[in-house]
Amino acid sequence: MVKLSKRLQMIADRVPLGSKLADIGSDHALLPTYLAQQGVIVFAVAGEVNPGPFEAATRQVLECGLSKKISVRSGDGLAVIEPGEVNVITIAGMGGSLMASILEAGKRKLEGVTHLILQPNVGEDQVRRWLLAEGWKLDAEAILEEDGKIYEILTATAGHAGDKSSQEALYAEHMLPGGVTVTRERLLQMGPYLMKEAPEVWFTKWESELKKLAMIEGQLKLSSADASVAKAEQIAQEIKEIEEVIACLQKVKP
Repeated sequence: MVKLSKRLQMIADRVPLGSKLADIGSDHALLPTYLAQQGVIVFAVAGEVNPGPFEAATRQVLECGLSKKISVRSGDGLAVIEPGEVNVITIAGMGGSLMASILEAGKRKLEGVTHLILQPNVGEDQVRRWLLAEGWKLDAEAILEEDGKIYEILTATAGHAGDKSSQEALYAEHMLPGGVTVTRERLLQMGPYLMKEAPEVWFTKWESELKKLAMIEGQLKLSSADASVAKAEQIAQEIKEIEEVIACLQKVKP
């Protein structure tokens, strides 16, 4: 039986029973193999664009005797599936900007898909922006630390009439319990559910992100070019807002 990392296990736990799954960027096809062995999925496509991982995924599926249940396919993004073929898509382990571009390029393949389970390594805000723009309902966010790295998992379901207003409300500017106003931009960046739950690992992530932003600001200040000065001021404002949110939530945290 395949054993998953903590990160992949958290993704697996979010796949509904009886799903037809497409795992995009499947690497060694560990996730669909595990889900098939556990009886969670009835069918899966393991998509991989790189030859090495594609061959590894093919071997994995063959060795586990799952070639009738898991179809390993070579292709870029959602090109490996047909419209209506699956109802759940998982994409993990890549940047949020690339993830959003894969979803955008393959929009017509999302027919019949009810769940998206997405784990961007960076640029989570790009994924949230795409989901919001395309009418997907962000249902939940999770965050974990594994081997010194912090990951976020975003779960979204296909939108219905009336969901757009509820999703706009999710990102609406509002005041936190501690009296700090949180903007739409910070909610997209930091995560509306994660901000509400504010687990310890989330604070750890944003303390690290603040250090990165301060470093970028310091580098920009070395230049007197108008564009650099403007960018440094923008980042200084971003740092200020993030620091206010963190300080506020730390005060009210039980």
